[in-house]
Amino acid sequence: TDTPGGLLVTQGGNLRPTEAPAAAHPGEQNPLGPRCRLQAPGTESGEQTPQGAGACSPRQERSSRGGAEAEGTREPGAQPAVGPSLAKRDEEDEAAGGPGLQQDKGPGARHPEPRKDCAAGGPGAAEAGRRWPAGAEAGSAVLDDSLAPPAPFQHRVVSVKETSMPAGYAVCQHEVLGGGRFGQVHRCTETSTGLPLAAKIIKVKSAKDREDVKNEINIMNQLGHVNLIQLYDAFESKSSFTLIMEYVDGGELFERITDDKYHLTELDVVLFTRQICEGVRYLHQQYVLHLDLKPENILCVSQTGHHVKIIDFGLARRYKPREKLKVNFGTPEFLAPEVVNYEFVSFPTDMWSVGVITYMLLSGLSPFLGETDAETMNFIVNCSWDFDADTFEGLSEEAKDFVSRLLIKEKSCRMSATQCLKHEWLNNLPAKASRSKVGLKSQLLLQKYMAQRKWKKHFYVVTAANRLRKFPTCP
Repeated sequence: TDTPGGLLVTQGGNLRPTEAPAAAHPGEQNPLGPRCRLQAPGTESGEQTPQGAGACSPRQERSSRGGAEAEGTREPGAQPAVGPSLAKRDEEDEAAGGPGLQQDKGPGARHPEPRKDCAAGGPGAAEAGRRWPAGAEAGSAVLDDSLAPPAPFQHRVVSVKETSMPAGYAVCQHEVLGGGRFGQVHRCTETSTGLPLAAKIIKVKSAKDREDVKNEINIMNQLGHVNLIQLYDAFESKSSFTLIMEYVDGGELFERITDDKYHLTELDVVLFTRQICEGVRYLHQQYVLHLDLKPENILCVSQTGHHVKIIDFGLARRYKPREKLKVNFGTPEFLAPEVVNYEFVSFPTDMWSVGVITYMLLSGLSPFLGETDAETMNFIVNCSWDFDADTFEGLSEEAKDFVSRLLIKEKSCRMSATQCLKHEWLNNLPAKASRSKVGLKSQLLLQKYMAQRKWKKHFYVVTAANRLRKFPTCP
């Protein structure tokens, strides 16, 4: 694609991992974000959707194929697009999990509905995750909305040990849990305790590779959260690193929900998305950018619950507001426009990826996927996407509003992770569960607690009365 900053070179489906921190220009200030408006899908930044337009956008034509802050700068001459206005926010407040920008609840706050004449649904894509389940009996299912379980060990600050073999661990070379550009992940066990763990073996060929792995270790040492995979130990040899990490056996989120036996509902997506946002909020509070959020990097804790953990911090970077950061790596269909355009990245860069993942969970479609990487990135820089009429039929307006507030080209207008967790779609779970005719584990536990409390109160009252009858007080 012809983009400022040059052509992004792809290799094996991922952009080649190189980065170039860009120093701020002398005297450059970080302006507060402008009053922003949601952009209509399929229009470039600065364009307004012509009234009465009926032709299908490129994204609408291909939607049937199925498949798969702190920076307020705006491109010169860009015009605000149609939608609600959002107030300015401060990057320091957002990083600390503060309230951030306030959302306008006035008319037009919803994302425009997809044009009906452009409806086209991929085969077999209309059944999974389309609506609250119908026909289920009340209380027939219980969804666990509790926090994800912590790692079976306390958060550790790991120092790299120089040894060719990870002493004290039995690594199952034949049991591969996953793999990628870095190498492979194997099941392993700590020999002294029998603790099940995972060994990520990373091949290194250059000093740059070695520094990247050490950066990953340093960042993981900083992260102690239930929705982020935890580091247990680390070893370094001449040709590789071995990172010993927390083990979870639920597999990749997308592999699980695409199983024919799994009935995905919108409430399931709410629970998954909320946990992803919890992990991202913590990352941003620690001034860390993940920069590679995608379905493969979200693991389920088990094969039955809704607990997930974010993994793979190999491309993560510490965010330093005074040191402007540019990167040109990542997986094409999950890249934010500022990455493709080789512009400064910040917290909203991760939030764009959260929006893409949520869109895919709800619809089964990848919103920007093209026939080639170049076409995909062209759709991204033009922010060309829509709500496919068939696949989004029956989904709540709250869900579409949530996605619409993330897939915005102007990064200062996207919701932060904190704001996502306050969005109506991720809240009021009891009411949503009632409509879904399922129970929430938190409600059942609360009911059990209240019943026990009521019983104990009754027990103490009866016991006290019996004692008074047996031992009456003296006059």
